Amino acid sequence: MPTLECSQHRRYVGGGAVQCAVTGGDTGGSWKRNSAGRGLGELQRRRWRRRRRRQLERALGLSLTMPTVEELYRNYGILADATEQVGQHKDAYQVILDGVKGGTKEKRLAAQFIPKFFKHFPELADSAINAQLDLCEDEDVSIRRQAIKELPQFATGENLPRVADILTQLLQTDDSAEFNLVNNALLSIFKMDAKGTLGGLFSQILQGEDIVRERAIKFLSTKLKTLPDEVLTKEVEELILTESKKVLEDVTGEEFVLFMKILSGLKSLQTVSGRQQLVELVAEQADLEQTFNPSDPDCVDRLLQCTRQAVPLFSVLKLLAEMSSFCGDMEKLETNLRKLFDKLLEYMPLPPEEAENGENAGNEEPKLQFSYVECLLYSFHQLGRKLPDFLTAKLNAEKLKDFKIRLQYFARGLQVYIRQLRLALQGKTGEALKTEENKIKVVALKITNNINVLIKDLFHIPPSYKSTVTLSWRPVQRVEIGQKRANEDTTSGSPPKKSPAGPKRDARQIYNPPSGKYSSNLGNFNYGERFRLGISIMRN
Repeated sequence: MPTLECSQHRRYVGGGAVQCAVTGGDTGGSWKRNSAGRGLGELQRRRWRRRRRRQLERALGLSLTMPTVEELYRNYGILADATEQVGQHKDAYQVILDGVKGGTKEKRLAAQFIPKFFKHFPELADSAINAQLDLCEDEDVSIRRQAIKELPQFATGENLPRVADILTQLLQTDDSAEFNLVNNALLSIFKMDAKGTLGGLFSQILQGEDIVRERAIKFLSTKLKTLPDEVLTKEVEELILTESKKVLEDVTGEEFVLFMKILSGLKSLQTVSGRQQLVELVAEQADLEQTFNPSDPDCVDRLLQCTRQAVPLFSVLKLLAEMSSFCGDMEKLETNLRKLFDKLLEYMPLPPEEAENGENAGNEEPKLQFSYVECLLYSFHQLGRKLPDFLTAKLNAEKLKDFKIRLQYFARGLQVYIRQLRLALQGKTGEALKTEENKIKVVALKITNNINVLIKDLFHIPPSYKSTVTLSWRPVQRVEIGQKRANEDTTSGSPPKKSPAGPKRDARQIYNPPSGKYSSNLGNFNYGERFRLGISIMRN
């Protein structure tokens, strides 16, 4: 199909038609697309051909052959009774196809009968699909819904991309029930052939009407994550990335955010190289080679949007934790420590009220972000030793009390998770520990052990900042016999300290929260059900 360009306003269109871009192109994003494709979709072309055909029939005085309800049922019976010889009754199937020219009752029957016998008449496949599509555009909403519901039955072989393209165009409907049927139909054919379905979706995203483009993008952003792994294979995800790059060459701000949401959720892009690809896409959108104009709102908003999308792709908290050991004397230490403390509290929830009285213990399930807490708690521990009075000052008495409640609640769930991890890894050595699942568990155990050590330090009265840990992502350095313990902390910039007399403490021992008001119900509390103890491993 040739692509033409309106030289005055740069609107790219297809299907041999030229349109102007003066009144469109912005789908509500914070910056606009440079161009917008408006190809004539199959539905539009069909409407035009159908209108011309009817005009010609009226001009020539032709009468349409419209089968009655009785004839439709009779021919349906012929096909149903033929069993294995259905394909021999081509005339009976043609009568059913002609049912789309009849009244409301005939159309409703045709919408059900046509797909039922579609696979038996490959030579009439094109006519059958066209007949069903006529019903998808009928004025009667009940007929449209029935026809749309049956469309996935036509999605076989080379017909699937065409059906996907049609369903994508049908997303523009304003009828909520019809819209849901289209979504379900698309998901249905997605499970049949993900690549073919993506072909139809991206075809409309790149060339379709603005409303179709907008809804197709939103479909991908909301529905892809619901598909099982056997559908979203590595090859399918590679196709999504390839097609998305084409779309990202010309998008609005809103579309850019949605596509970053789509791509960042792909499993194949969770690796370091995958994240690097996402960062490169963000950098391209930011257009960093162009001179930045702070007086241009679109320019400023583009940079802000790109920055927001890029930040989650970097291990900022890891860098903070590593730098905290070497910060030296810091100006405004108390101000910075307070900001760090406030951020730490965001990831250390208070125990729900029902957790203390034992009632409704299953209603709320705080999600414990262990990898975030490790970084933030370690950073606070490093800076806190430079200002040990931060938590013990009289003005901070309530703050310390609140903090210890959070620490104790976090520690309870932490110990349950540690036990689960140790049980899962028990007896596994060598190759068994090299599986992806066990690698994650090993890292998770390092993270949770580190947090336990730091929590134990902070539970001292007054809080202590003496323990040393090796951050979970840093390699553990072997210590020669007789070497001072202070050298074990490979991330600490503090000078070595003399070890006190007496037995050395194991920095990785499991912390047992002290007994008291907030631990009296510990024995009866089911943390395995209470917590969603998923670990979010932060990747470099």
